[in-house]
Amino acid sequence: MGGRIVGLVCCLMCAFPFLIFSLNEKSREPIPFWSGDNTLKSKLENVQEYNREMARLYKKYAAAWGIAGIACLLFPVVGVILVLLDCTLGLYLMFREYKRILGLYGRREAGPGAGR
Repeated sequence: MGGRIVGLVCCLMCAFPFLIFSLNEKSREPIPFWSGDNTLKSKLENVQEYNREMARLYKKYAAAWGIAGIACLLFPVVGVILVLLDCTLGLYLMFREYKRILGLYGRREAGPGAGR
């Protein structure tokens, strides 16, 4: 039973930072994906909408970790599989969604023929 509780606690500790980031939804500063990204504000047109989407993304990822933690407590093998999926496929899908959000709310560069 001790291992199950440790699995739950570890998963909740992984979920907690993403929940904290998602609380910055109303901030004027953009919610970063990469730690230390100081150029993000200059890349965005609409920080408020970007933050809303990023907060939603982080809440989903935190929920995935919470579900994995509960699974670790109830069904340890399923929990371990979910942890592995969160660490691999989950991160990949999260990165893809971040790139989509950045594309939606990023500044449009003036290309050839712009302004005609």
